[in-house]
Amino acid sequence: MSTANSAAADASHWSPPFLLYLGNAADDLAAKTARGLVQFRPEWCVGQFRGPECRTSVHVPDMDFAQARAAGANTMIVGVANAGGRLGPDSVADIIAALDAGMNVASGLHERLLSHPTIVEAARRNGRHLFDARTPPATPVGNGAKRAGRRLLTVGTDCSTGKMYTTLALETEMRGRGLAADFRATGQTGIFVAGRGIPIDAVVADFISGGIEWLSPERHDGGWDLIEGQGSLFHPSYAGVSLGLLHGAQPDALVLCHEPGRPHMRGLRHYPLPGLVATLETNLAAARLTSPGVVAVGLALNTSKLDPAGAVRACREAEDLLGLPAQDPMRDGVARIVNRLLESVPC
Repeated sequence: MSTANSAAADASHWSPPFLLYLGNAADDLAAKTARGLVQFRPEWCVGQFRGPECRTSVHVPDMDFAQARAAGANTMIVGVANAGGRLGPDSVADIIAALDAGMNVASGLHERLLSHPTIVEAARRNGRHLFDARTPPATPVGNGAKRAGRRLLTVGTDCSTGKMYTTLALETEMRGRGLAADFRATGQTGIFVAGRGIPIDAVVADFISGGIEWLSPERHDGGWDLIEGQGSLFHPSYAGVSLGLLHGAQPDALVLCHEPGRPHMRGLRHYPLPGLVATLETNLAAARLTSPGVVAVGLALNTSKLDPAGAVRACREAEDLLGLPAQDPMRDGVARIVNRLLESVPC
């Protein structure tokens, strides 16, 4: 049995094709890791495993572990995210069954696969690999020193507003124009999509900004590092990670991500969402500590719960409010946001 102990580990230890484990996910957001892989790497996803109480689907074939292995699945991705990132007894039993069926297992949860002796033993006896995406590599303390290259960071009004989707859409659009642009993953789903990155919310607080400096070092090719944002400066649970990420990224540009109509901060019914103006101003002020010239270049709206007319209206209202191009990356792409970026940040 081999283990992969950092997010920079050899991806051959958890290579596709994938079976996506949804377990008993309670809603669509709970399965966001699996959903992200189906969206951006559909060719890697052979099927999904759903428990008896699962309330969502990522719309690939349902399979048990033996069927998935027979269909060519090499790795089962634990494709769910929950508060605290815990592995329940049912999930532990299912992971052992997947290992016994001959698959590697990769997880992005805070609770490590390697913390369960029964999982470790199952991997050992089957000669399979375990990968904990939330085990960060060793990184330095941030120093805020100016480094060469250009960087964009996505920020949000809340968690799960589309920061990873937006960053990947920006990479696709910019590469399509022949520009050098690289997605820098900072969360478990992004790491699985990109094959590398750093789980920034698992880094010790003093090292968060340094972790992003490590992830996005100097570059001299005139290209862009597109850094996946996390959390929100307005979320009482996760603002610390968001702030450290802002400082370490030293962004030249920000894109603000938002889901119109969301009733409250994720997981906190007693906290309403902040306004777009306040969110953008607060993020720009925080970013100026290490990047005094930072500018906002667009808004990315997640309008998946709106009908087409409502989506158009939401984008128009946001655009009128902030004077920036507003697009839903999944419905409309991000061409106008990239246009503003190239106009606003000197080459």
